[in-house]
Amino acid sequence: MIRRILLRAAVAVALVQASDCAIAASGKPSVKLVPMPAAMTVTKGQFRVASWMEVSVPTGDTVADRAARRAIAIVAEVRHLRLTMQPAQGDAGRPAAIRFERSGTGDGEAYRLSIKRDGIVVSAASDAGLRNGAMTLAQVLTSDARETDMVAVPLLDIADRPRFGWRGVMLDVARHMLSIAEIERIVDQMAQHKLNVLQLHLTDDQGWRIEIKRYPELTRIGAWRTGPSTGSAADAQRYGGFYTQADLRGLVAYAADRGVTIVPEIDLPGHGQAAVAAYPALGVLGDRPPVSINWGVNPYLFDASDRTIDVVKAVLDEVMAIFPSTYIHVGGDEAIKQQWQASPVIQARIRELGLKDEDALQSWFIDTLGRYLAEHQRRLIGWDEILEGGLPPSASVMSWRGEAGAVAAAAQGHDVVLSPSPTMYLNNLESASGDEPPGRLEVQPLSAIYRYDPMPAGIAADRAQHVLGVQANLWSEHIVGPARTEAALFPRLSALAEIGWSPKAARDWPGFLDRLPAQRWRYAQQGIAAADSAYAVTFALADPVATMLQTGKARVALANQVDAGVIHYSADGRAPTVRSPIYRKPLALRVGATVQARTFAADGQPLSAIRSFDLSEAGLLTRDNSRLPLCLQTAGIRLRLAGMPDQEAAAPAYNVNLFDTCWRYDAAPVGVAKAMTVRLGRLPPIFALRADQQVRVVKRLSPARFGTLIARMGTCEGPVVASAAMPDPAASDNRPSVTAAMLLPPGAPMTADLCLITIPPEGGPIYALESVRLIRR
Repeated sequence: MIRRILLRAAVAVALVQASDCAIAASGKPSVKLVPMPAAMTVTKGQFRVASWMEVSVPTGDTVADRAARRAIAIVAEVRHLRLTMQPAQGDAGRPAAIRFERSGTGDGEAYRLSIKRDGIVVSAASDAGLRNGAMTLAQVLTSDARETDMVAVPLLDIADRPRFGWRGVMLDVARHMLSIAEIERIVDQMAQHKLNVLQLHLTDDQGWRIEIKRYPELTRIGAWRTGPSTGSAADAQRYGGFYTQADLRGLVAYAADRGVTIVPEIDLPGHGQAAVAAYPALGVLGDRPPVSINWGVNPYLFDASDRTIDVVKAVLDEVMAIFPSTYIHVGGDEAIKQQWQASPVIQARIRELGLKDEDALQSWFIDTLGRYLAEHQRRLIGWDEILEGGLPPSASVMSWRGEAGAVAAAAQGHDVVLSPSPTMYLNNLESASGDEPPGRLEVQPLSAIYRYDPMPAGIAADRAQHVLGVQANLWSEHIVGPARTEAALFPRLSALAEIGWSPKAARDWPGFLDRLPAQRWRYAQQGIAAADSAYAVTFALADPVATMLQTGKARVALANQVDAGVIHYSADGRAPTVRSPIYRKPLALRVGATVQARTFAADGQPLSAIRSFDLSEAGLLTRDNSRLPLCLQTAGIRLRLAGMPDQEAAAPAYNVNLFDTCWRYDAAPVGVAKAMTVRLGRLPPIFALRADQQVRVVKRLSPARFGTLIARMGTCEGPVVASAAMPDPAASDNRPSVTAAMLLPPGAPMTADLCLITIPPEGGPIYALESVRLIRR
């Protein structure tokens, strides 16, 4: 044993002494950190770290010990370099190569990381600082995207602290749950990104996910819903579940050990349908609705009686016993007031309390809860609707409807967290690519998040201290399961981390892109299903399809969203590699070819999956859903929907505007087509629209019993050139195909735009287009 220890020490010493030698073919050592530190100075020289080098922590410092062990585990998983924990002075009587130390005078989350010729020192006064330093150490040692048992790192000094104290992520586990294990995986990644607040949206119309022992029906009934039906026998599946208090206490402890605070959200007084389904007396009108299957804004509110307030307080008692966080989130959003307006009991309550109206009643409701939380040394935070009717003095505001709520609240002396939609809403798609998962169609690429500044210009300098920080939210109506969740979160959380942690002056988009491949490598090595949307290769035809079919020649341009990396392509049926041709200009290919392309980093690391484009005649005459623009591009509610709302398995997704089921097939080669085959998606109509939204929905009368497809030429008022009846849902699956002959008006051009409209029967399903294929004459 002693001999083995001495051998390890000798190897380590030899490696340190060799630090001035030429390093591997990867070139000059560098560090790729996300987020960027507040200050970093790199000097000449390097230090080599190898497997079996020692890591020491102060004797008896359990926080430092756990932080160091997590860093060791990350480095082992990502690059297979295996460090070991040793006592502070090492078994060989010499200081460990990597040392954690307590120093300074307690400065929040600040830490220092120094790399010199004799080793690496991570120092901080606080527990949070040591944890942050440990995560930076793990990134320093995994910056070159290599699996080796040795790494050369530059000599440097990092003095780091965060710009904002609240760097948050919200997970909506009410609409679709995640397992505790998956939430823990996300917590692990948050810690590595120095994100320190996880908000859990635990209750909503579609499910109540937290066990409340005093009110068991909240989970026995309120945690389960029966899915919708489109008329197919396979529909209407049951969905649900909840977290026990033991589950959540374990999660809280797991997160706290990694420096992440969990803030629970119990949504009040709106979004209450699941609670009212469990206990109708909590509602306004006395009825028992089902747990909702409808996305959007449902009408069910909590009653405002003393009895209901007492129930809510009892719920909060159990919530506070599980979650020790300073802040308790009470929602307050989208509480449409129709039920309160229609209830004589509520109207009497408004008069009894001497209030002006329903908005004031909501303010009273929130203020009552805020005072109760304050009595228990907690603070209330809510969405910016709590400003309506007057902001309770106890409240902090999470501004989601832009920045106006934050500006107004800060001006009144209230703390705020910036979480504006659409930028900070990660359920918005990251790109318009056809293989994006379901979500909202207001695309928010990586660059949009990175370029957002959480300090609104409208907040006066003397109110800036009220900006607690920034948070990104992942609403899960259309995000089902861990793979889609991780793809929605990562790598956009890398951008969030940098805008929340790094000084504004240190942020640099090209520099971020330079560091991102290393972070993508860390994701991949840890099994995180990060999206490759930023680097995914897109294809654009350079000539009209009719011309290509006539000449037999096709030109196609390739690109990616961030204009970074190196695109390699092939057209010979083989998968592209770093040895394949580099894309430099539009490709001239023959009709019938298939071009495949992939983005690589400069070091050869793949940055995207392989994408392909079919240049066969059939491929050129086919448009999938993502290449069929919605007729309404800016108005309406634009979504990318799965076939069924609780469907986790990979399946087609459909771009839809709920206000108008209408798509464009631009520059269609109609002159060569005799018919079209349209693949459809039959989707359940499960959307709760406000009254002002309902009147904007385009309504059409279907000529056929089960619905109709109509194609018009030129515009959506142009001549009808094709139509087909939808099949009986009871006799067909939810992805039916219809074929319709095309009859063009006299003198029709070879190329024209088509407008394709689906018309369901009254009260019927939504019909979306999966693909349209023109059939050649």
